[in-house]
Amino acid sequence: MAAEEQLILAPAQLGLLLKGVRRQLGMSQQQLALKAGGTSQARLSQLELQPGRLTVERLLLILAALNLELVVRPRQSPTELAEW
Repeated sequence: MAAEEQLILAPAQLGLLLKGVRRQLGMSQQQLALKAGGTSQARLSQLELQPGRLTVERLLLILAALNLELVVRPRQSPTELAEW
């Protein structure tokens, strides 16, 4: 099941997204840790709880392992967000 596009405005949201997608894919933390460049399960657990400590490199490895991508775009105005 593919994840839908998510707007992330805070590190905690990123952690919840990563954890949720990992679980949707039926992956354990250990499996994702190995697939994302060999980090430890304990470190992956910390990153899910405190994603503000993720390096860009590690984030991109985890996203790739979850078949996700990072998209950067101009911020929408508050009026455009209200239309959602």
